Amino acid sequence: MNGVIMRKVVVQASYTNLVAESRLVGCVTISCPPANAASVNFKGDDGSDVPWVPGQWHEFMNVDLKDFQIKGTPGDVVTIVGGTG
Repeated sequence: MNGVIMRKVVVQASYTNLVAESRLVGCVTISCPPANAASVNFKGDDGSDVPWVPGQWHEFMNVDLKDFQIKGTPGDVVTIVGGTG
């Protein structure tokens, strides 16, 4: 069964998981809205900061959203839109 994923995640100053669930796999678009004050850093697979500028977005197929970690300017947001299944 397919399920809808639509979330707005508020960014914190230190790394936090993008989602709280232990396993949430889906095909999604993750974006940093243009209204964000600054870049949002995603934790890269090698531990480095990967900055996404306001307005940047990427599509991901069959990813486990618990593997994403973000940090940046508190109050900025990251949106997730897509589905499971």
